[in-house]
Amino acid sequence: MLHRPLLSRLKHAALTLLLPALVGATSLAHAADPAQLRVGFQKGSVSLVLAKTHQLLEKQFPQTQISWIEFPAGPQMLEALNIGSIDVGSTGDIPPLFAQAAGADLVYIGVEPPKPKAEVILVRDDSPIKTVADLKGRKVAFQKGSSSHNLLLRNLQKAGLTFADIQPAYLTPADARAAFQQGNVDAWTIWDPYYSAALLQGGVRVLADGTDLNLTGSFYLASRAYAEKYGPFLQQFLNTLTLADALTLSQRAQSVTLLANAMGLPEAVIASYFDHRPITVIKPVDDRTLQAQQHTADLFYDNHLIPTRLDVASRIWRAPVTP
Repeated sequence: MLHRPLLSRLKHAALTLLLPALVGATSLAHAADPAQLRVGFQKGSVSLVLAKTHQLLEKQFPQTQISWIEFPAGPQMLEALNIGSIDVGSTGDIPPLFAQAAGADLVYIGVEPPKPKAEVILVRDDSPIKTVADLKGRKVAFQKGSSSHNLLLRNLQKAGLTFADIQPAYLTPADARAAFQQGNVDAWTIWDPYYSAALLQGGVRVLADGTDLNLTGSFYLASRAYAEKYGPFLQQFLNTLTLADALTLSQRAQSVTLLANAMGLPEAVIASYFDHRPITVIKPVDDRTLQAQQHTADLFYDNHLIPTRLDVASRIWRAPVTP
C-alpha cells in the first residue's frame, strides 16, 4: 500500500481512472529516494507542467529536493541529460535516437500514448500548397532531431517524396514561428501548444498531422546509471505524473487555467491542446512501442539522417522483478 502524503489528497475520480496503472507498482513505495531530482521539461509537457504547478512531486517525495529546468525542445534537453545537468526528461520520439547515435548512454524509462492530432505541418491560408506532395522544392521549418522531424519525414514518405525533395530550415520553435509568420519559409512542422497557438491566431491551415503514421508517443528518459540506482523511485515518479495528467479530465477547467498561467498562453490555446490529446497513462516501453521506435530509427538511418544503425532495445530500461 502507498503511504505517500500525496495520494490521500488526489481526487477520487483521478484515482479511479488510474488505479490499473498503479497496480503492481505499490510495493516499491518504500525504496530509498534520491536527495535531489532535476526534471527537464518543455512547454508542451502537460503532465510535467501540471505536476510542477500543483507541486505534486514535492508532496509525493518530501525528502527529495525537486528542481525544474525548462528547455525549448527535446534535443537540448537530452544534451543536458547526457552531461548530468538534469536527472530525467521527457521528449518526443526522435531526440533519443539522435542522442543514442551520438553515444549517449540514456535509457527509456516510460512512454506516453501517441498524440497524432497534437503535431502538424502548417501552411498559410493563402499558400498554393494543397497537399504534402506540393512541398517538393519548398522550404520547411522544424526543430532538427525533434518529433516534428519524424512527422515530416513520415508524411513525405507517404506522399512519395524523400527528405532530399525539400529544403529543411532547422529552427527552434520560436524562430520557426517567426520565419513562418514573416513568409521566410513555406511550411512549419510543429507540436502543441505552438500548433494550437498558431491555429487560434488564424491565417494558417493544417496540411497534415500524425494520423495513420504509426508514431510512438513521448518518452521519459534517464541516464542508465540513475535508472539502475533509483529504479523503484522512478516508477513512483512516473505514476505521479500519470495522476497529474488525470487532472486534465477530473479538473479540466482548473487545469486549463493553471497551465495557461504557467505557460503564459491564453486559456483557449490550452483548451485546444487538451482537445488534441488522448488520455495519457505513462507505462513501461512494451514490445509494440519498441518495434515502432526501431522502425523509426531504421527510417532515419536509411534517409542518412543519423550516421549508424541503432539497436533501440539496448536502451530500454526494465524494472527489476521483485520476488
